[in-house]
Amino acid sequence: MGEPVRDYKNLLDPSFISKLNSLELKARLVVEGFMVGLHKSPYHGFSVEFSEHRSYMQGDNLKDVDWKVFGKTEKYFIKQYEEETNLRSYIFLDTSNSMSYNSGNNISKLNYSLTLAAALSYLMIHQQDAVGLTLYSEKINKFLPPKSSRAYLQEILKNLANIEPSSKTNTAASLNEAAEKIKRRGIVVIISDFFDDINSVLKALKHFSYKKNEVIVFQVLDPLEKTFSFGKDAIFKDLETGDEITTQPYQIQKAYREAMKEFTNKIKAECLNSNIDYNLIETSDQYDKALLRYIQKREKLY
Repeated sequence: MGEPVRDYKNLLDPSFISKLNSLELKARLVVEGFMVGLHKSPYHGFSVEFSEHRSYMQGDNLKDVDWKVFGKTEKYFIKQYEEETNLRSYIFLDTSNSMSYNSGNNISKLNYSLTLAAALSYLMIHQQDAVGLTLYSEKINKFLPPKSSRAYLQEILKNLANIEPSSKTNTAASLNEAAEKIKRRGIVVIISDFFDDINSVLKALKHFSYKKNEVIVFQVLDPLEKTFSFGKDAIFKDLETGDEITTQPYQIQKAYREAMKEFTNKIKAECLNSNIDYNLIETSDQYDKALLRYIQKREKLY
């Protein structure tokens, strides 16, 4: 993974990472920062293997032995191939207009989410796992089936780097359609603000569970979307419909916060009841929070 990075927390900070131009560099540095952080409190005890080999087992074909490794270690190792991947992971990313929102110095929800998706893809492929990517808004805009080659990572990163927020959200329809495309169960990672008809969305999330997939939900919100702490009269515009209202935020702040809390609690409770891993992420949060949740889920499976 390269030389140790002294100030690894910078590599997990969204505002720092957002200043970099290359998405591949962002993904690599986020994972490097995460790896360093795994060896420090509070993550001590977790490990991530980055291996392209496995130990020789009786019955393996000798032509698959890596003799260069044997020459250095005098131990037999077998080269891993794509069909020997440990796990299939499916990343679903909401690219609708509501994801383009940001406040203050925070990066947009979409910027945060695509960097998270890129870092997860980098981590998965370097663990010899297969990863696929689905981009959706009102419909599925891109579906890349899971593969595990390093070359495939470039295809995933290229599609993530070219995302432009567009259209309204129809999360439920998109997820239901995608669930039918999954022929082999694995880990399903869904990244969205979930600003949609929540009952339909919850049914769609359960669709993945019914098909025996492990599901991880990352609800990505801007901090102000939780607190509604605007300081003066403002015009609020729906990024998907264009509708506008003018109001004094303090007059509706209490009602808004209660409604938002009810909204997120409902998602969390329904996910818990369906054995779905729910995580509320703010765009000011360091990326290791989400990466650790994925690693914890993966370790439970293997």
